[in-house]
Amino acid sequence: MTTKDGYQNRIELLQGTLDMLILKTLQWGEQHGYGISQAIRATSAEVLQVETGSLYPALHRLERQGWVTAEWKKSESNQRAKFYKITKLGKGQLASDYECWEKMVATIEGIMTAK
Repeated sequence: MTTKDGYQNRIELLQGTLDMLILKTLQWGEQHGYGISQAIRATSAEVLQVETGSLYPALHRLERQGWVTAEWKKSESNQRAKFYKITKLGKGQLASDYECWEKMVATIEGIMTAK
C-alpha cells in the first residue's frame, strides 16, 4: 500500500492494516478485488492506494483464515471475477482488530502530545 505522496509503509503495519481495511470494505457488501481497492481509495479521499501485489495475497490469506469466502461471478462489466464476502468469523476479527486499532491510535496520540 502506498500513500498519495508515495510513502511506502512497513510490511508489518501494512498486513494488519490492510486486512482490517479489506474486512471493513466487505462489511458494506460483497465485492471483487478491483472494487475493494477502489472502495479503499475512495473512502480514504484518494490517499490510500492498494497495490495488486498487496491486495490479492491479503485476500487469499483472509480466505485461508476463514474470514472471507470467495465465489466466481460476472462483474458489472460482464467479466468473470472472484467476489469476496466477509464471514461471521471475519466480522468478529474485524471487531477485534478495530478495538486494537483504537488502542494503538490512542496510545500513539498520547505519546505524540506528551509535553
